[in-house]
Amino acid sequence: MARRRKGRPLNGWLVVDKPVGVTSTQVVGRARWALEARKAGHAGTLDPLASGVLAIAFGEATKTVAVAQEGAKTYRFTIRLGQATTTDDAEGAVIAESPDRPDDAALTAALRAHVGEIEQVPPQFSAVKVGGERAYDIARTGQEMDLAPRALHVARLDLVARPDPDHAELEMVCGKGGYVRAIARDLGRDLGCHAHVSALRRTAAGPFTLADAIGWEALEALRGVADPPLLPVAAGLAELPEVPVPAAAAARLRHGQAVPVAASLPWGTPAWASHDGAPVALGTVRGGDLVPDRVLAAPDG
Repeated sequence: MARRRKGRPLNGWLVVDKPVGVTSTQVVGRARWALEARKAGHAGTLDPLASGVLAIAFGEATKTVAVAQEGAKTYRFTIRLGQATTTDDAEGAVIAESPDRPDDAALTAALRAHVGEIEQVPPQFSAVKVGGERAYDIARTGQEMDLAPRALHVARLDLVARPDPDHAELEMVCGKGGYVRAIARDLGRDLGCHAHVSALRRTAAGPFTLADAIGWEALEALRGVADPPLLPVAAGLAELPEVPVPAAAAARLRHGQAVPVAASLPWGTPAWASHDGAPVALGTVRGGDLVPDRVLAAPDG
């Protein structure tokens, strides 16, 4: 007999405003401890240097993490001009310096090359795998890798403030898999002055924003709360079309069977089915049917 997991069977989302200096895993662990939750995970890692939106999924919501991660991310960040570092952020050692400082017009012009469909080479200190090892583990040994570029969609990249000649504050909206540190590194290269990230804050991740978030200190106050303020499981699906279905169709979906949908959605559209407002299954529209890929609730409800 399988051992029953300890903790409460909570289902839903908790958005935390992650502080600088802690890892995403530490935030999930603290949230799981505070809520005494049986199962938890997060939708998109933030480096220890970064703060901001970290969406934590509990129970059934963990099945929607992959969907939530596909949403656009919004970052407000500061780049330090004139210095390149080993990690492309302020935690690394300075490896190159320049006395040159671009003016606002030159910086704004350089941003244009990093908007739209671009190819981005991940930082040496990143989680991409090289021969089965994480790049950051290899980078710590002093080896330099030839990392392959990756496609990235950048919807917007704007200069929002210039507090002094050494610093520029930028805001970026991009798709999944973007590295803000790589943007800073590449801008420094393009401008001929070097650059790295000195501060980074994520203000939105998919459907979740800072308006949804609670602070790090507030997590402890949730310890022992019988009904914690979780967002519903469906919050992670807000960017997909919803297909309401009757009870009989919901039962079929929960058993892995396709059902016809009234909504006129193109072939191959990802969607989620609901019954009485509660999520039932994630699936794909094929030939007028919703074919379930993942059940979002047990057959007994």
